[in-house]
Amino acid sequence: MRNQKIIKNRSFFFLISFLFLTSLLSVKTFEKVDMQDIRISGSELFSQNDLVSNSSLKFPIRLIFVKTNLLEKELKQNLSLKNVSVNRELFPFGLKVHINTRIPIAYGEKIINDEKILGFIDKDGIFINKNNADEKNLNELTIKVFGWNEKFKKILSEIFIAIENYEFEIVQITFSPDGFLTIEEKDLRTIFLGLKPNLINYQLQIINNLKNEFKKNSYSIKIDNIDLTNPNKPKIKVFKP
Repeated sequence: MRNQKIIKNRSFFFLISFLFLTSLLSVKTFEKVDMQDIRISGSELFSQNDLVSNSSLKFPIRLIFVKTNLLEKELKQNLSLKNVSVNRELFPFGLKVHINTRIPIAYGEKIINDEKILGFIDKDGIFINKNNADEKNLNELTIKVFGWNEKFKKILSEIFIAIENYEFEIVQITFSPDGFLTIEEKDLRTIFLGLKPNLINYQLQIINNLKNEFKKNSYSIKIDNIDLTNPNKPKIKVFKP
């Protein structure tokens, strides 16, 4: 009988404790969170004010009403982030925001409403606004991209992959308003690639072959430009003395 009484008392104590904790958690989720309750990890580039000004979040707001998925989507888009996670936390109370920034590998320039906007490009072809880029290693960038547009992300990514795997050295990538692609290679100079993005990998292979051929045979001719708009019939124009 005594043991049963002890068990009942313990069960009652655990039940009361559980109900108390549940009530406390429920009350905490309805408390209002403010800007100073945001904790940022993963990057020192952004402040609490940056996160608020680049989202639709209005403070103060009850913690339970914070739409974390929407907030993640807005911050990723508006701050050019590779990834971001937002979690509600009760202890300590507030929002925990973990940020993964994009790493610039090229200078970038885009035109919006006739306004030139300077920034950077990452390996996925994503444009990073100048204010949203980590300044570390920026002085090591050697590639410039002009005429960036959202629809050119994939082709840029393929070019950057080729740069890592091949021997050529691309220093400039230019898209015209209609999407005509031209690149500048350190030794082969101007190369016209045209308007057919589905041919880019084939064209890059040809560029690599040409580069290797010129290096192997030590050609002394100076190339003016190479037309690869029809990669099956490349045209090489040289400087004439």
